[in-house]
Amino acid sequence: MADPELQLVEQRVRSFPDFPTPGVVFRDISPVLKDPASFRAAIGLLARHLKATHGGRIDYIAGECPVAASRAPPPPRAPRAELEIQKDALEPGQRVVVVDDLLATGGTMNAACELLGRLQAEVLECVSLVELTSLKGREKLAPVPFFSLLQYE
Repeated sequence: MADPELQLVEQRVRSFPDFPTPGVVFRDISPVLKDPASFRAAIGLLARHLKATHGGRIDYIAGECPVAASRAPPPPRAPRAELEIQKDALEPGQRVVVVDDLLATGGTMNAACELLGRLQAEVLECVSLVELTSLKGREKLAPVPFFSLLQYE
């Protein structure tokens, strides 16, 4: 029997076929974020996974932030795409978990891992709500472990 909290989260993820291009199915998590019960369930599921996997050994949770000032140069990226973090956001050797809403090709999470590595952080794991397995983003993150709540082809 499936976990009722996971079912609640899965029920809130919307699918939009043929967006942004024909053959692509866009997975929208905004209904999860707008519904307090499913948002709480998603956070609880991720928190339980991290506690079971890492106990109290996590020093920092890193995620995307729309506004970030940077003092550390970002890793090489595609034009107009960059991640930033303040150089003093964490201490060398701190243990970090990278969180994103969705793993597709792995480019964003991989860039985050590289950027955190430049700050001498230890990336323990990458986690997401949704994983698009057919794009094999998980492979791009190796050897960093990866966990997702929901997987779609």
